[in-house]
Amino acid sequence: MDYNIVYLPALFLIAFMYASVGHGGASGYLALMALFGVSTITMRASALTLNLFVAGVSFYAYYKGGFFRKKLLLPFIAGSIPMAFFGARIVIDQQMFKYILGVFLVIAVARMIYTPKAVKETISFSFFPALIIGAVLGFFSGLIGIGGGIILSPVLLLMGWANVKETAAISSIFIFLNSLAGILGLLSTNINLNPQLFTWVIIALTGGLIGAYSGSVKFSLSGLRYLLAFVLLLACIKLFLV
Repeated sequence: MDYNIVYLPALFLIAFMYASVGHGGASGYLALMALFGVSTITMRASALTLNLFVAGVSFYAYYKGGFFRKKLLLPFIAGSIPMAFFGARIVIDQQMFKYILGVFLVIAVARMIYTPKAVKETISFSFFPALIIGAVLGFFSGLIGIGGGIILSPVLLLMGWANVKETAAISSIFIFLNSLAGILGLLSTNINLNPQLFTWVIIALTGGLIGAYSGSVKFSLSGLRYLLAFVLLLACIKLFLV
């Protein structure tokens, strides 16, 4: 597959799609990198960096819309930030990295296909379960370069702790902070950056900006969601078989 013709437009669409629902898109970026044979050595830092920009603009859009609940965020990030930093410092075997990433991409596929029903009225959250959930997601955020939002979002909706827009706001800032902690963790070791990362950031940021500000507009993304699920599934197969 030609890099310029396929990779960059796909990167734009992934950023657009994820930002529209308050996500950074790391699972999509990692899947794309896996399909194009990007070195696993640079994948983690690249995905976290892209996450930082896309989740940042997504959060700003939902924050300006008045959907951010600071009190709900605190227990999740109290557990996730230190664990994301710790996870990023772990040097993981490349084959094990592929297997763990493959598992998380399977979860991402399920999340793309199944969306929990929106709650009409939210209920009070439980502090300690939120703290534990945040810690687990934070660890894997740093370990393989995801933000954790692809799992946090359905948890918030299924537990009834937030509505759709609030979930998008919480997930985006959760991803941003985890990605930042993960990058700091990598910087404290030997960070490896892809030489094309600057170009990727520009493309993803553009897609993220458009997607974030389109998030409040009601239009159907079902076709794009299933296409993205198919891409993630292809990446899973490649990670497990190659």
